[in-house]
Amino acid sequence: MGNGAVAKAPRTEAPQTVHPSSTPFFSVILCTRNRARLFLRALRSLLRQQWQHWEALVIDDGGTDVTPFLVALLAQEDPRFRFYRTAHRGPGAARHYGILRARGEFITFLDSDDEYHPTHLSLRAEYLQQHPQVDFLLGGVEVIGPPFVPDRNDLRRWIHISECAVGGTFVVRRTLALEIGYPQLRFADDAAFYQKACAAGARIARVNFPTYRYYRTTPDSLCTRYGMSLTAE
Repeated sequence: MGNGAVAKAPRTEAPQTVHPSSTPFFSVILCTRNRARLFLRALRSLLRQQWQHWEALVIDDGGTDVTPFLVALLAQEDPRFRFYRTAHRGPGAARHYGILRARGEFITFLDSDDEYHPTHLSLRAEYLQQHPQVDFLLGGVEVIGPPFVPDRNDLRRWIHISECAVGGTFVVRRTLALEIGYPQLRFADDAAFYQKACAAGARIARVNFPTYRYYRTTPDSLCTRYGMSLTAE
């Protein structure tokens, strides 16, 4: 499957019952820092997934709010949740930390201020099962708010999100993620991760069903902060 391949949405199946000891199909990495109220939306969207064969690794990147207590309550009811607390080093370092501890066949991401549509994981699982040669899947995003972000190559320029590789949509074979590692950059680490996968010769495919809800309305998001700094110049 080449870089330009685009898939249509396949049929979805009913929710699965998964034995807790089985190896998860997906490891969902959720990185957060002092976003407990927003984070509940992301967690609820994961719990509502039609596809239930997943584990969740919550990485608290040096936060000081009640996130650990929320995840502890969830983990008491659902052993698929695992919680880690790290020193504050940024989202790229937190995602890499999660990759090193993931157990699933594929790794995917959910930002603390975003959410999944209920069919998000099921559509991607079905696609990957039908295309077992694929190492890296991306695409399929619904943008809530302004659809423009700063260009990582020229922060004075704005580009449409359709021109970007949106990290929340990435689904990566765990062996590939471990091989290339997640970049630890101040901005656009997801684009750098995608480029590393391309350079490694990964078999990449794109999907077009918009089931990742990307909120561009969060005041403290990296894109918003960089955009505000541009506007102030």
